[in-house]
Amino acid sequence: MSRSLQRSVSSFFGIFRSAIAVSAAAEAGRPAHAGDLSRLGIDPAQFRAIERR
Repeated sequence: MSRSLQRSVSSFFGIFRSAIAVSAAAEAGRPAHAGDLSRLGIDPAQFRAIERR
């Protein structure tokens, strides 16, 4: 497997893992990790400012 393809596949799974982690944290009512939010293009400060009910 070429390095470029390997890097792309790795990046895809990293993004997918972050999406699952952020989703699980939100559902459980706990804060998501800033690194996971950033990887998804979400500003961690803005995400934490969302009011949860």
